[in-house]
Amino acid sequence: MSEEPDEDRPDHGVPAEYDPYLLREDGGEGTQHAFWADRVADHIEDREPDDPVVIKGGISPSGIPHLGNANEIVLGYFVAEVLRERGYEVRQLFTTDDRDPLRGLPRKLADLDGQIVGLGDIDAGALGRNLGKPYTDIPDPFGCCDSYGDHFSTLIAAIADDLDVPIELVSNTDCYEDGRFEAATEFVLENRETARDVLAEYQNKVDEDYVPFNPICEECGKVTETVTDVDVEAGTVSYRCTDMEAGDQTIDGCGHEGTASLREGKLPWRFEWVAQWRELGVDFEPFGKDHAEGSWPSGVDIALNVFDVEPPVPMVYEWFTLDGEPFSSSAGNVVMVPEVLELIEPEVLRYFFARDPTRSRDFSIPRLDQLVDEFDRLEAIYYGEQEPGEDADKAFADRVYPFLVDGEPADERPIRIPFRFAAVLGMTEDPALREEIARREGHIPDDADEDVVADALSRVEQARRWARRTDNAYNYELKRESMPDVEFDANTEAALDELADFIETHDDPEAIQGEIYEIARRHDVDVGDFFAAGYRLFFDQEEGPKLGTFLAKLDEAFVLDRLRRER
Repeated sequence: MSEEPDEDRPDHGVPAEYDPYLLREDGGEGTQHAFWADRVADHIEDREPDDPVVIKGGISPSGIPHLGNANEIVLGYFVAEVLRERGYEVRQLFTTDDRDPLRGLPRKLADLDGQIVGLGDIDAGALGRNLGKPYTDIPDPFGCCDSYGDHFSTLIAAIADDLDVPIELVSNTDCYEDGRFEAATEFVLENRETARDVLAEYQNKVDEDYVPFNPICEECGKVTETVTDVDVEAGTVSYRCTDMEAGDQTIDGCGHEGTASLREGKLPWRFEWVAQWRELGVDFEPFGKDHAEGSWPSGVDIALNVFDVEPPVPMVYEWFTLDGEPFSSSAGNVVMVPEVLELIEPEVLRYFFARDPTRSRDFSIPRLDQLVDEFDRLEAIYYGEQEPGEDADKAFADRVYPFLVDGEPADERPIRIPFRFAAVLGMTEDPALREEIARREGHIPDDADEDVVADALSRVEQARRWARRTDNAYNYELKRESMPDVEFDANTEAALDELADFIETHDDPEAIQGEIYEIARRHDVDVGDFFAAGYRLFFDQEEGPKLGTFLAKLDEAFVLDRLRRER
């Protein structure tokens, strides 16, 4: 690997083999890969893992599970698929930290249909009355799942289903209650002095009385941090239910003094993360840059010097932004996966995640047409229908495209209507007209069967929803069934008649566009007013898309009749 310094890669104080930025390197003198997931798989193979190889992602059930949370699901999937190609059995796990306590009321939540709602639309009291309790002990404020934690987990599972990623969802609560974490918890408590010394390097509040276990109060059900005694042999801790500091507020404890088993509480999250590695046998875990700056170094230290286990292969990914701003459920800057899949195909979204995850990227709803164009170009390069700009483009397309589609790639390239042209087609409600125009423009072959045509035209509805959501230049509706109630002066009517005569003998979009200007001048009609007349005739609005291009794509008979005000 190259050892050139990188100012974006700080010294984390971890052994070089656990450098979370290790996978940013290009391979040095080793094997060069077109796809980053192959480099990750190389590092996993270097560890000589046993089957099954375990890949893990994870999340805490706070806020809204949005598109950004799909990072660890899809990135892990690509690595899993590469390893499966190499003959490995792979389990892709996704843990939910649902035994964490609820520390504050989220401003926004999402229902099971992926619709974002405010606290006024749900039983917010179910949350407010249960601050400090584990997510899985809090009633679902929507009333549809067993708990708030279960509701959140259901949404995470839906993201994976929507993107066709097979994951095993693992609940931390289940791991404690069924005993999977009991041995790890006992081990930490047996070695609590060592655990205390290691953690003190990363947290200032660790003192000589610190015990790495948080019981759940049997009286009020809240998680407490005050352990007064430990009996490892009996597998119990004694505790006092004290106040919990949660940001700028304090969650009151009830003061109860009691005893809890090791299944009736949880490890602090830095120890819990490593316990997951140990008990679930994790071989690889991607995580965001925020974890790389603090959590990962402590995790490596705890793994090596408390649990005496090897940390998994790491990979830092950059959080991507949404329309140039960080994802924020409180500020409303979020988008759900179902929302995105209303606008683009799943394979296009998977392509977004397939690009280099170590570089900053922006997911832009207004510029989704550019993302679709990128995918279409990659697909065309894969099928040899477009020349790549450079050899790396061809290598990337050949390697990545099979991971983006559902099943094996087809022998022939799927029919793709260009996204912006699909948005133009979306201006009419008439399915037959959409198909007619698409065929006339050469986007649907004459011999395409019904299923192929239906698949191709499905992009029209996506592009139409995109145009409406962003209110862009394609957000217009063709008034085809009846002519809008419009009146024009004699000069404008004569100009419209001449435009109809021109279109009757010309079908070139640019020629029509240019002639609109000339006709307006010849009839002493303001150019802007003449365009507005056309828009009123076809859209019943004062503005619209590029008129010449649009009229050239419609069926000629309709255009001529409408320009002549006959229907």
